[in-house]
Amino acid sequence: MDTITLGDLDVSRFILGGNPFSGFSHLTRQTDDEQRHWYTCERIKATYREAERLGITAHVGRADHHIARVLMEHWDEGGRIQWIAQTCPEIGTARRGALSGIRFGAKAVFIQGGQMDHYRAHGRLDEVPPIINMIHDAGLPAGVAGHTPEVFAWAEDHLDCDFYMCSYYNPIPRDDSPENLGPQSERYDEADRESMTAAIQHLSKPVIHYKILAAGRHDPAAAFRYAATRMRPTDAVCVGIYTKHRPNELEHDTGLLEKCLSDVADGRRSDSPN
Repeated sequence: MDTITLGDLDVSRFILGGNPFSGFSHLTRQTDDEQRHWYTCERIKATYREAERLGITAHVGRADHHIARVLMEHWDEGGRIQWIAQTCPEIGTARRGALSGIRFGAKAVFIQGGQMDHYRAHGRLDEVPPIINMIHDAGLPAGVAGHTPEVFAWAEDHLDCDFYMCSYYNPIPRDDSPENLGPQSERYDEADRESMTAAIQHLSKPVIHYKILAAGRHDPAAAFRYAATRMRPTDAVCVGIYTKHRPNELEHDTGLLEKCLSDVADGRRSDSPN
């Protein structure tokens, strides 16, 4: 599988997401509960092993004790997947989350999108640069996530990040809380996807595209085809996997991404002047 670089960290262009491992389905509370019951530590580790078999080298996972413990077990058993740690608003501040990622073996750390959106809504973005500096001081690539292009316009002017996590959708406002407190009121507006992917083309850092399937609401073939046409050579996608009903979902999705990227590359070659 092709790779990109986040700072000095090489990662596969397909990055394994972690929301389903912790029961964040972005669908229904019932699905949240089903995912939490399904994803035992053993099943999460089995997914890591399958990812490694397919050439996936990185995992975006929450910087909480649950994911840190599962990763520790996986690494102790010979696993190699690299952890890109995401701060967790329900655990504590973004600084606290970043410290957890640093402490427990992450290879890169970023501030979660809900926290960035919340900071922006309340005029608190001045709290972000010291956290980015702290991650860099630990010798790790640092980034920020967000659900609106405005977050990244600000980051371009005020931060020295190594990468961005750009959500195709802005499912729920984070003005009142950085947490997503439930999927019932989420909305997935195609105008959000268009504005974010247009903004990505002008960003100076590698981008990890996420929520490309609108939390399972889109046909995977169409979703990967769309993403492939918007990804720059420096970019990757992050996709969560739920294997209860589709045991081969990870292999299927990585195959789709690779085919779509290949088709796009072939199309660009055929359009170029001889």
